[in-house]
Amino acid sequence: MQDYVQNLADNTLILGQRLAEWCGLGPFLEEDLALTNTCLDIIGQAKMLLEFAAELKEGNETADDLAFMRDQHEFKNVILVEQPNGDYSQTMLRQYFMDVYHVHLYQALSTSTNQKLAGIAAKSLKEVVYHLERSELWIKRMALGTDESFQRVQASLDKLWHYHHELFEETESLTELVKQGIAADPNVLKQLWLKDVNALLASTPLEIPQKGWKATGGRKGHHSEYLGLMLCEMQFLQRAYPNSEW
Repeated sequence: MQDYVQNLADNTLILGQRLAEWCGLGPFLEEDLALTNTCLDIIGQAKMLLEFAAELKEGNETADDLAFMRDQHEFKNVILVEQPNGDYSQTMLRQYFMDVYHVHLYQALSTSTNQKLAGIAAKSLKEVVYHLERSELWIKRMALGTDESFQRVQASLDKLWHYHHELFEETESLTELVKQGIAADPNVLKQLWLKDVNALLASTPLEIPQKGWKATGGRKGHHSEYLGLMLCEMQFLQRAYPNSEW
C-alpha cells in the first residue's frame, strides 16, 4: 500500500512544483493568482499524502524526508506531471488531464476502506472539482479562440496525449488493493477519464493523435531528464543545510 500512496503523493508533489514555476509569470494578474492558489491546493494534497506515505513506511522518515531527500529513481510519479510547463496551453492541458483524473480518483477513494485515505480524498475532492472547472474552461477558450491559440493547444495535445496511459497502469499489488476496497480501480478510472476528455475534445476542433508511443516507467522510478533537473532546484536548500528550520 505504501507504493500506491507514494505514487499519489509524488504525482501531486511534482505537479505542484511545476505549477509553482509560474508564480509571478502568469498571463495576467488574476490568472497568476488563480494558478498560484491551485498550486497551493495541490501542494497541500501532496503534504497529506506524503505524511501518510511516511507513516506507512513505519520508520523515522518524515514527509519532508520523502520530498527532499530521495533521489530521482525513488520517485513514483507518472512522467506526465514532470513534463516542462512549455507555453500556457501545455501547462493547462497537462493540468486538465490531471484534474479529470484527480476528480474521479478522489471520488472513488472517498469511499475507500482505509479511513485515512478516504479522509484525504474527501478533503482533496472539494479542491480538484474547482481545478477542473478552470482547466476545462481554458482548454475550450484556447481551442475555440484564435488560430494561434488553437494551433498551440493542438500542438500540446499532440505532445501530451502519449503520457496519459501511465495513469491507469495495473500491477498485481494494485489489483489486490482494489479487491480490498482500498484503491481505485484503474480500469474504471480510465473509462471515466476517456469519457470526459473525449467529450470535451469533441466539442472543439481539436484532434486526438491516432498513433504514437505510450510513456511508461515512472511508477518504477524510470523518469525523463526533466525530473532530475527539477529536483536539483527543489531539493537544494534541504540537502545543503539538512534539518534546517525557519
